[in-house]
Amino acid sequence: MGGVTGYTPLREGVNLTDSTSNRSSMTLESELSSVEPVETRAEQLARDAGFDEDTASQIAMISREAVINAILHGNKKDPAKQVRVSFELNDDALRITIADQGGGLDPDAVPDPCAPENILRGSGRGIFLMRAIMDEVHFHQLNPGTEIELVKHRVHKEPQA
Repeated sequence: MGGVTGYTPLREGVNLTDSTSNRSSMTLESELSSVEPVETRAEQLARDAGFDEDTASQIAMISREAVINAILHGNKKDPAKQVRVSFELNDDALRITIADQGGGLDPDAVPDPCAPENILRGSGRGIFLMRAIMDEVHFHQLNPGTEIELVKHRVHKEPQA
């Protein structure tokens, strides 16, 4: 499995003083055993960001799904290809970016999992769930590959008077 750089956990309730105070990245092999560290890191950063337990678990699940898609559908488990994952936590949001080195993806061409003909299909719900759980989901075509950017905005609590 690839390395991890630049991870520093935040203390709960800490306001960040610069625009980006927590960045880390991973480079993963195109094998499913590479997925767990991404899920673990995403959940920890979501907790550091102050998201509740359910939301942190959902962010971890979505991150896992995106990496599995990158390995299986993007890189097609090609051992010569890698998946890059980056995490950024700042005062405004948690941003998770996953990039594969595959042939590219048109998210609009993915069948709607809510359509009657797709209800019983065992796959095809990942992008739907990403869009339902995250505040923003962006797809970027790379050369080669696809990058997906997942954003969950932080809710700031007003100080009690």
